[in-house]
Amino acid sequence: MLDRDSLFYRLMLYIIGFLLFCEWLRPLEVISNTDDVRIFFIYATFCFFVSFLQVPWYLSVPLKGLSLAFIIDGLYIGERIFSGDWFSVLYGQILFNIQMIQSQEWWQMTPLFRSLLFLILLWLMSYLLYYWFVVARRMFFFVLLTLIFVTVVDTFTVYDGKWAIVRTFILGMMALGLSSFAKEMEKESISIDGFHKAKVWAVPLLAIILLSSAAAYASPKLSPQWPDPVPYLESAAGGSGPGGSGRTVQKVGYGEDDSRLGGSFIQDDTPVFEAMADGDRYWRIESKDTYTGKGWEDTLEEPVTNMNPADITFETFSDEVEVEEQTAMIMMKRNASFRKLVYPYGITSIKGYPQNYDLLVHENTGEMDTVSAGNGDPARLGSSIISYEFPSFEYNQLREAGADDPQEIQEKYLQLPQQLPGRVQNLAGEIMEGEDNRYDKAKAVESYFSANGFEYSTTEVPVPGENQDYVDQFLFESQIGYCDNFSTSMVVLLRSEGIPARWVKGFTGGERVDTRETFSGDNVQNVYEVTSGNAHSWVEVYFPDIGWVPFEPTQGFTNNADFYTDVDTPENEDETTGTENQQPEDNMGNPQQMEEEEQTSGSTDVRDTNNVNWTWVWITLAVLSAIALGLYFTRFRWMSTLLIYRYRKNKDEKTYEKAYHFLLKLLDHRGIKRQPEQTLRDYAIKVDKHYQSTEMRRLTHNYERVIYRNESQQSQWPEVTELWENLIKKTLS
Repeated sequence: MLDRDSLFYRLMLYIIGFLLFCEWLRPLEVISNTDDVRIFFIYATFCFFVSFLQVPWYLSVPLKGLSLAFIIDGLYIGERIFSGDWFSVLYGQILFNIQMIQSQEWWQMTPLFRSLLFLILLWLMSYLLYYWFVVARRMFFFVLLTLIFVTVVDTFTVYDGKWAIVRTFILGMMALGLSSFAKEMEKESISIDGFHKAKVWAVPLLAIILLSSAAAYASPKLSPQWPDPVPYLESAAGGSGPGGSGRTVQKVGYGEDDSRLGGSFIQDDTPVFEAMADGDRYWRIESKDTYTGKGWEDTLEEPVTNMNPADITFETFSDEVEVEEQTAMIMMKRNASFRKLVYPYGITSIKGYPQNYDLLVHENTGEMDTVSAGNGDPARLGSSIISYEFPSFEYNQLREAGADDPQEIQEKYLQLPQQLPGRVQNLAGEIMEGEDNRYDKAKAVESYFSANGFEYSTTEVPVPGENQDYVDQFLFESQIGYCDNFSTSMVVLLRSEGIPARWVKGFTGGERVDTRETFSGDNVQNVYEVTSGNAHSWVEVYFPDIGWVPFEPTQGFTNNADFYTDVDTPENEDETTGTENQQPEDNMGNPQQMEEEEQTSGSTDVRDTNNVNWTWVWITLAVLSAIALGLYFTRFRWMSTLLIYRYRKNKDEKTYEKAYHFLLKLLDHRGIKRQPEQTLRDYAIKVDKHYQSTEMRRLTHNYERVIYRNESQQSQWPEVTELWENLIKKTLS
């Protein structure tokens, strides 16, 4: 008969092993069509419990079999259990699925048969794992298999296995420690009398597990070193993308078929091109005009003009707009899946365009196809130097543009589907009520999403049903989505109030990775890496006599078009367009990474001699500890005083950035925490709600102008300093 200690160790091993096995069941609800995995957890628990009790086979088999039958009956069979009809249904299901297996038509297997096979697997695993865990105590192999399984599922599916890996690591350490301890006890023929001595081995084991887990969690970790393999594998299999067999999880990136929008995306950081430019730009590809209620279609593909690359006449704005002549170099990667030109607003010419290529420009959409001159087949353009006139839109000019749109613009860009729900149009009127000009109306719609709790996410994004409208679902039901949801909704809302707007696709600026001398060697430009993950959609609104003006409604993204007002002096304008800022730039819409400064403190070397007065040593250590604790618990107060002095003295962007980061740390310390997925704008709104002010939003706006646009804030320094000090004082009070 088993003694109490042996039973305890076996029970602990078995429970830990069962918890490890549960990590195999958790992803089912995410990666399969299983609606509820709780029934499998319950059955697995029952099977493991019966196996642990070592019930004789002639009792355990009927117990597990009856449980399995009741589960299958409750889930799938409507006839009275164990009746003739019940067995007839079960027999028919088994016979049919065996035929499907023989013909290798695996996808035809019914849910009942799949569940039956899975329940039988759980039954068998309860026996196998009991042997591994308790009898053989070979835990390492199963722990290793569990880690491999979780990492593979995390990599190749939408399942987030971050915490699963942490749980598996902790449980694995506990299992290996217990197993090793039990083996040593048996090897040395040592028994522990009673549970009161368990601390002899339990405390060191728990201490090692906790310390190693904390060290592993806190240690710095490399960012992903290779592109996500999932999009490549799915695209190779023909199952990704909007048109992939009705799938709701798609590969992120630029695609041409936008007729069915919605559904989640799998991130893809595969580089598409590099851009060398004065600042991060939105790289335009095309616009689309017709909203169907499910997505976008292009009905304005014609006319197409074979245009001279040295003289590109496609324009999105008129000569009334102020421009600055700039150049950029585009270096396309070989794995770019499309054969179109990406270009900044105001493109005028391309230098170095190959003579054996033609540039076909769709005059309405701005889509520029690069094709072989001989046969007209799509061709990849390697590197090109683009000259463009970067536009600056004047606020008052936009507000005074009026609403006298050309008939051609009205016919093309006011289209809406007849089945568009009336509440969408009603909402448009409510949002723009009280605004007396087109610019302010467009801004009201642009800011509506951030002010009303809409969330940016590429996962768990719904797909509209057969009788649902894509925009209506986003505005009134889900309120969660990515750029397509936000931009499409803004276009539809504007068109509902008679404002011409169109949906635009391309790429955001990407991540700055280097600085290089320009091709002419006269100055230095930033180099940006643009990946599939930077694929983006935004909005263009038409203004009479001005043209198409870009707007950015998506949460977490900032419109990088330049806007100004005539009250600015020329000197100030030069400052706001400067590029000599060496601060690193992040991807648009990604949360900013906060830098933490580590402070080192000196230590006193106390020598052990016979003349040492240990009383004074302990008193000195106690005093120093008290001082250290006092400095630590009041660190934000005295650091704020020092930083205020430094902030007033050093008026540079680096000090400004450190001061803003310090404010974020102080707010977090005071309990106003910023969530990992929360953008700076969203967080600023949260802070302002807490303090009933607008100071954090104003300060964040200035911070984003420094970081994203390389703009100097010298002219705004007194106001920015006051905002920062006010927030510091409020947080410390």
